[in-house]
Amino acid sequence: MRYQVQHKTAYTYSEPASVAHNLLHLRVPTMLRQSVEDFALLVEPKPRSIVSRTDYFGNQVHYFSLSEPHDGMTITSTSRVTVKPTVVPSMSPAWEVLVSAGRSNDFPLEVRQFLFPSRHIGMLPSLAEYGKAAFTKGRPIIEAATELTTRIFKDYKYDSTVTSIQTPLEEVVRQRHGVCQDFAHVGIGALRALGLPARYVSGYLRTAPPPGKPRLVGADASHAWFSVFCGTEIGWIDFDPTNNVVASTDHITLAHGRDFEDVSPIQGVVMGGGTRTMRVGVDVMPLDAGSPPTSQPGQPSQQQRQG
Repeated sequence: MRYQVQHKTAYTYSEPASVAHNLLHLRVPTMLRQSVEDFALLVEPKPRSIVSRTDYFGNQVHYFSLSEPHDGMTITSTSRVTVKPTVVPSMSPAWEVLVSAGRSNDFPLEVRQFLFPSRHIGMLPSLAEYGKAAFTKGRPIIEAATELTTRIFKDYKYDSTVTSIQTPLEEVVRQRHGVCQDFAHVGIGALRALGLPARYVSGYLRTAPPPGKPRLVGADASHAWFSVFCGTEIGWIDFDPTNNVVASTDHITLAHGRDFEDVSPIQGVVMGGGTRTMRVGVDVMPLDAGSPPTSQPGQPSQQQRQG
């Protein structure tokens, strides 16, 4: 599938802000399943410069600051990208084989770093027990991860009103409500607790309008899911527990990290500004014919939170 993706975030302040510093993870990367034709980033008011660099995890990030008084700010990124289907192997190693490889340092560092707890995803015994139901003795890693994805989809209810960026994972596990980034954290927490490398993926999701309704511009979603390392021959496979699918042509990857904080689309600090409001619009526009979206028509917004 070929897409044009526009991500627009508008901030409005009740009084002028004197300084703003922002770090952006908005550059869609060229990687195994996706290739980027072009990318544009527009910031209003226009900063003196926008600095681009590659972060520790290999994601491209942009940084800018505004040092003049301003009563609002708009950040718009536009990408044109082609996404290929995910090829899921019919056979994969038993998950215990991968646990043993991780313990004996057979994986490269860029994989091993995703074995350990992070700021928002601790080693919870409750998640280890939760994961064991899917990861039974000798089960292939992809088969087990698929069942874990389905269990989260069935056991957790999507509700954007009960959690925030600050909600601890323990509370999400207890109340079994949350949003896409919470469900990704649950999956990662279960996998790491079992000794498997797992990472957080930030991206976009092509969504379907309710039956009989037109497609609305800006109504798509920034999204989050998890990725599990399935061995050196297979690599990383992405699973979306919010929609109970393997991430494929409806999913566009932005960045990956240990948890949400590593790859939040926009992180910023503002001095002054009074009361601030934020409006986010994402438009994932197909540029050629393709299969219908795998997300369910008319389901609740899956917008990933951002700063």
